[in-house]
Amino acid sequence: MEHPKDILKEYWGFNNFRSIQENIINDVLNQQDVIALLPTGGGKSICFQVPTLIKSGLCLVISPLIALMQDQVQGLVKKGIKATYIPSGTTQDDLITLFDTIKFGKFKFLYISPERLQASFIQQKIKELNINLVAIDEAHCISEWGHDFRPSYRRIQLLKELKPDVNFIALTATANKKVLTDIATNLGLQTPKIHQLSFFRENLAYQVFNFEDKLQQLINIFTKTQKPAIVYVNSRKKTAQISIFLNANNFKATFYHAGLSSVEKKLAFDNWMQEKTPIIVATNAFGMGIDKANVGIVIHLDLPTSIENYVQETGRAGRDLQKSFGVLLYNDNDIKIHQLNTQNALPSIKEIKDVLKKLYQYFRIAHGELTVENFDFTFFEFCKKHN
Repeated sequence: MEHPKDILKEYWGFNNFRSIQENIINDVLNQQDVIALLPTGGGKSICFQVPTLIKSGLCLVISPLIALMQDQVQGLVKKGIKATYIPSGTTQDDLITLFDTIKFGKFKFLYISPERLQASFIQQKIKELNINLVAIDEAHCISEWGHDFRPSYRRIQLLKELKPDVNFIALTATANKKVLTDIATNLGLQTPKIHQLSFFRENLAYQVFNFEDKLQQLINIFTKTQKPAIVYVNSRKKTAQISIFLNANNFKATFYHAGLSSVEKKLAFDNWMQEKTPIIVATNAFGMGIDKANVGIVIHLDLPTSIENYVQETGRAGRDLQKSFGVLLYNDNDIKIHQLNTQNALPSIKEIKDVLKKLYQYFRIAHGELTVENFDFTFFEFCKKHN
């Protein structure tokens, strides 16, 4: 068996692993289930790519975004490693050809979305493959307590039934204890080894400024900063407004949010990656899977929705290990708006009691009666019936 450092040197050109990467790789090679919590830019992919190249067989990678899959596959292919993914719109005939190519072509990596995994045809084809490892990227999507919850991630556990002898590695850049527990439970991991690295980054400075005129501060910052940047805001409308404002002040900017078409998203993303427009103004829909090393500054023009989001979003700066900045601009009005939005998002005691009363009616239970029965519950039917 080759040594992990030999593989690292051969394909990545590095002599040594970063921090806890080697410990994670050793646990994977010892057939352990692993949860790896590494900060953004901490080299998560190497933790499943290196052991796969040592072992015989294929690594099945569950990934949430086509763009992220394409990026990783292209990176592996450039290194001379056989890797592929299932593009959207692939017909069943194309899938048969693709899986035959994977099966007999000595491929090492197959990237697939959790939604694709639900098809019984795909499951049958996976059953026929010699899989040596299952890697779940962006694993916080499994948890309802995570910031990018994807219901389809909850059904990844079916792979444990298809491939009971294959170990799993779940990777994320952000997860609290509740989310980590949820990941382990929902994947059916057997006493997983948990590796967690500090989120402290020596080259990343966090700065918080209270300014009434935040737009003027944006101009001041971008007059001094020449590196690519991300500006995060909390509304789609604001992404376009701030982008227009920056362009009017002679800065090249574009914008990105979930409401754009796939063509518009790709154009905005490509222009930013190629630095035709080095500033991108975005909602937190822009983030997962972004791998641009030379981002010099991430600015939050609105208060982030959580500490986990803030850490992950600012962590997109300084992946080239150069000095970089996470800047939060706020004023007193922002705090009032944030508090008001939080209060408005929570139901009142009266509303909770009203829903409870309707649940009793829905299940025909006398109010206050204790019951040990389980009840099937159709959420939309309940909502329709009780308005």
